[in-house]
Amino acid sequence: MLAQMSPVALTAAMLVLSNLFMTFAWYGHLKHLGSQPLVVAILVSWGIAFFEYALQVPANRMGFGVMSLSQLKILQEVITLSVFVPFAVLYMGEPLKLDYLWAALCLVGAVYFIFRA
Repeated sequence: MLAQMSPVALTAAMLVLSNLFMTFAWYGHLKHLGSQPLVVAILVSWGIAFFEYALQVPANRMGFGVMSLSQLKILQEVITLSVFVPFAVLYMGEPLKLDYLWAALCLVGAVYFIFRA
């Protein structure tokens, strides 16, 4: 199945998975490790971030062959918001805000300008 995916689709899929790890590494400790010493949160986050980088680095190498650096970056930002909003609302219990929509619309503009021919 992976061999049948286009490089762009495979890059995006790997970046989504990478972003899940990144989001938990950056913010998951706020929910579960607040009473632990900071060094514990740092070490746990580094452990999670290893898996982020294990996916992100090869995804960017693969994607760079078919997308520009700017396109890779904007793709990453779209994925980041797409992963972060459900994480914030469903996992962290944050309220769903209209500001997420406005941020997404700004990213639509960024996608347009970076990916246009």
